[in-house]
Amino acid sequence: MKWVTRARPKTDRVACPWLIRRFIDPDAEILYVPNDQVLETASAEGARSFDAPGAEFTHRGVRCSFEVLIDEFTLHDDPALLRLARIVHAADIATDRDSDPLGRGLEAIGIGGLGVEEDDYRLLERAQFVYDALYAWCKQEVTAAD
Repeated sequence: MKWVTRARPKTDRVACPWLIRRFIDPDAEILYVPNDQVLETASAEGARSFDAPGAEFTHRGVRCSFEVLIDEFTLHDDPALLRLARIVHAADIATDRDSDPLGRGLEAIGIGGLGVEEDDYRLLERAQFVYDALYAWCKQEVTAAD
């Protein structure tokens, strides 16, 4: 399936494709388009839209798109994924930036990534390691807490 969102991803628009490919749709094709073309492209391509105004999966209330996807696809049984969601939330929601000590670091990586990689698809490819590493760390953290 195709999934479409806004161009120039930094936090939610990198975290969501990682989540989609790892837990929802392993063969997902991610499309980055200008903000004003997300819904039109989703309709034309038969794609699912995320993290854009009016998208199928976007911020709801105080929850970022990553959290909305976890809710919609009932991925709550993975404590490490829920731990990662708290980090992504803190990095993505400015008013909650300090709600997790790792939020500012992930935000910095997202913003910095935009400065070192002009191609959105290459940026996504490079950033997947960050989310794989954070998820592995989260697994260790929740296991140690048990």
